Amino acid sequence: MPFEVGTKDCTALSDAELAEMADLCVDRAPGFDIGFLSKQCEEWVLVSLAREGNKLRGYSFSTLERIGGTPSLLVGLATTDRTTKAEATLKAIMVDQYRRALLAFPDEDVLLGTRLLGPDGFRAFAKLTDVVPRLDHRPSGEERAWARRLAKRFGAENRLDDRTFVTKGTGSLVGGLDFESPKAPASDELAGLFKSVNVARGDRLVAFGWAMAEDLAAGRLGR
Repeated sequence: MPFEVGTKDCTALSDAELAEMADLCVDRAPGFDIGFLSKQCEEWVLVSLAREGNKLRGYSFSTLERIGGTPSLLVGLATTDRTTKAEATLKAIMVDQYRRALLAFPDEDVLLGTRLLGPDGFRAFAKLTDVVPRLDHRPSGEERAWARRLAKRFGAENRLDDRTFVTKGTGSLVGGLDFESPKAPASDELAGLFKSVNVARGDRLVAFGWAMAEDLAAGRLGR
């Protein structure tokens, strides 16, 4: 059965939908509960719900905005069901978000920024350009500046290590892109980027990459 992704304003989410979203990870980390998800509706503009038939398989809170004039797609929180459908769910969500980025910023390169809980989350950046952080790459001054801009947007400006791109948590529940692949696990090298990340404490890895205008226009991203 094909996936269907519906995106709408966060203010249009019903209590029943919020409860359904909370149920997706009620019995596992990171434990995005209904109270926390309700607060996300105040922080982000759009919510995308990915369904397979009547079954909710994943969701994402995001916004399309300009940061210092740069077109940006920010994913504040996202999660998928921990099943064999996880990969397809993530792809469906990202395809829809890139389509909306193209509509909002035609003929422009768009920065995708989010916070990752684990190395599998880098699958959301497939086919993007200049993804940071990455293996065997020393971030430039401009890339570190972007990490600081994004950390500020995510409310963690003073808790970012702009060399590792890790934001330190405070013990409170924090958003981010929660994804674990049902396929082969990420490489040990990629997992090394998370060696100082304590997810339970609320640590996150700030990551970003560029969706090039020609790739957005051709529909090559997210697939």
